[in-house]
Amino acid sequence: MSSFPNGFLWGGAVAANQCEGGYLEGNKGLATIDVVPIGKDRFPVMLGKMKMFECDNEHYYPSHEAIDFYYNYKEDIALLAEMGFKTFRLSIAWTRIFPNGDDASPNEEGLKFYDNVFDECKRYGIEPLVTIAHFDVPMNLVKTIGGWKNRKMVDYYIKYCKVIFNRYREKVRYWLTFNEINMLIHLPFVGAGLVFEEGEDEQAIKYQAAHHQLVASAKATKIAHEINPDFKIGCMLAAGNTYANTCAPQDVWKSMEKDRENYLFIDVQSRGEYPNYAKKMFERMNIEIRVEYGDEEILKENTVDFISFSYYSSRLTSADPEINAETAGNVFATLKNPYLNASEWGWQIDPLGLRITLNSLYDRYQKPLFIVENGLGAVDSADENGNIADDYRIEYLRDHIKAMKDAVNEDGVELIGYTTWGCIDLVAASTGQMKKRYGFIYVDKDDDGNGTLERRRKKSFYWYKEVISSNGEKL
Repeated sequence: MSSFPNGFLWGGAVAANQCEGGYLEGNKGLATIDVVPIGKDRFPVMLGKMKMFECDNEHYYPSHEAIDFYYNYKEDIALLAEMGFKTFRLSIAWTRIFPNGDDASPNEEGLKFYDNVFDECKRYGIEPLVTIAHFDVPMNLVKTIGGWKNRKMVDYYIKYCKVIFNRYREKVRYWLTFNEINMLIHLPFVGAGLVFEEGEDEQAIKYQAAHHQLVASAKATKIAHEINPDFKIGCMLAAGNTYANTCAPQDVWKSMEKDRENYLFIDVQSRGEYPNYAKKMFERMNIEIRVEYGDEEILKENTVDFISFSYYSSRLTSADPEINAETAGNVFATLKNPYLNASEWGWQIDPLGLRITLNSLYDRYQKPLFIVENGLGAVDSADENGNIADDYRIEYLRDHIKAMKDAVNEDGVELIGYTTWGCIDLVAASTGQMKKRYGFIYVDKDDDGNGTLERRRKKSFYWYKEVISSNGEKL
């Protein structure tokens, strides 16, 4: 079997809010994730059901220190370089650049921090892949204008984009406008800083906020290409095909509807217009999207250069509401697939599902694809010698890379890179836990914030180093 293309971008991914810490250091402002606690109140806050606009003494907020990448970035990037990373996906914390979101001028300390991070990457020949907004909204803009439900957010976002595109025009080539843009529908406070009042039409607010983000993404794409024609701008989808529970046509139709809920966003970003099925859905939901003059032209003329996505598992749905009731409470509702094993957190492991997803996306868009998140969250334990033998993670990643290879070599999918999620242990986005680990590098910290923050190489560290050096041949 032939190898991946020359220049294939092997690497790993993190997010500022899950690894940086230093949440008010260097004049950084408060962001949405900084007020999301660990524990029973986490999901109510993430869903926009519980207002938490400030931090209190009753909760623990994991993002405040995270793994302290803010002070340890040189050591961490050196470890990634030791593995041979070709690319490192990270995000810029919006409130490091504009602490309040509406500041007259950017924060030089924040800009300088990312200068230093990108310089460190370049020193090792690592290509930065930068997410502009990774579950990151300035809290000041949530409190004063309601986050992305307000059209003014487009202007604040574009001002932020202009600053970072100009500042890093020689240091960053690959950009993602929004992380998992479809997550806005599932976790609206996390995705868009949305908080709901009793009696509001939540669906209408979410899809209007989504329109604002889609317009902002297209405007950012236009500006990026004007500032540096070599910039490559991508969108980002929380992906994973939805299977039908049975071969009953009603189940098959339901699975198609569930996939469309997520495709809608990428259809707009990649094709430049709302698909007819979305317009009909809005009609049925009695939602009228407020589209301003020029929006349709901006969307049509500024589609993305590539499609990036996260993939952890496939999903399963039924047309029977009683059967589907079993899935209530999950971020992505899914039935238990009897043909798949699951992780410790119940995420179903489906490597072939990655090949199916790659083919579905490439057939749909015919644009280069980039897998920017894939990994296994698990509890890792050291033996008496301090070694961490995470063979289960190696097996998971090996099987998914084999599926990638099949998609490239057997199916002709154009794939430009692969960054595993949480290449160094970090705070889990969904649960806020540290014990749900994804990394090749262990960080000594627990769910209560205790630990030395010492970094240690796991067995998977050495395995992935060989994968990269062999361009995916040694698995």
